[in-house]
Amino acid sequence: MKAMILAAGLGTRMRPLTDHCPKPLLPVAGKPLIVHHLERLSKAGIHEVVINVSYRAEQIIDALEDGHQHGVSIAWSREASPLETGGGIRHALPLLGEAPFLLINGDIWCDADLSDLPTLNNDLAHLWLVDNPAHHPEGDFHLDDGGRVQTVGTPRLTFAGLSLLDPALVAGQMPGAFALAPLLCDAMIAGRVGGHHHRGHWIDVGTPERLRQLDTWLKGGTPPLRG
Repeated sequence: MKAMILAAGLGTRMRPLTDHCPKPLLPVAGKPLIVHHLERLSKAGIHEVVINVSYRAEQIIDALEDGHQHGVSIAWSREASPLETGGGIRHALPLLGEAPFLLINGDIWCDADLSDLPTLNNDLAHLWLVDNPAHHPEGDFHLDDGGRVQTVGTPRLTFAGLSLLDPALVAGQMPGAFALAPLLCDAMIAGRVGGHHHRGHWIDVGTPERLRQLDTWLKGGTPPLRG
């Protein structure tokens, strides 16, 4: 199985830290944030990784090269300007192939076990969902007792930025910039999205404060607040 890490964003919420450094290279516990993903993938036996890049792309490519030093092989999907999540995946399909792949938002940290992944069967996606963080109390989706993800219903959970996707979810879209969320919602309405509640550690590393919290925790300090 291949994995794709989303790393093409501008990192505007991280400014001024990202004025001169792309968000994937911001240091956490002595190594770039994206390296934590690469090492976790390698440990799980996932060695083929596609990374999309746009903002300060050459800095990221120069830092990671072909990925061998982290136990993976990286294929780079370059975007002249950020294509959003859906467009970025659509642009990378020639590198991803036709089999389901693991998708990871580059600005999260999660301790999920990636060595035992679900199967999609007839689904188009499987989502990791977490308890709602303080900055997103309303959540995103409902997970029913049968493991189906729904656009409506309570209680609601937050999408963790970690998913298993069938390329068919985006393959029929025209190239260009577009969001992934509407396609996921359409697939949910069609009954083709599964999920599970991840109860381990997870944080959306979207602001300098949450980056500092994660850094402190991984260095042996207090665990960060949820999300």
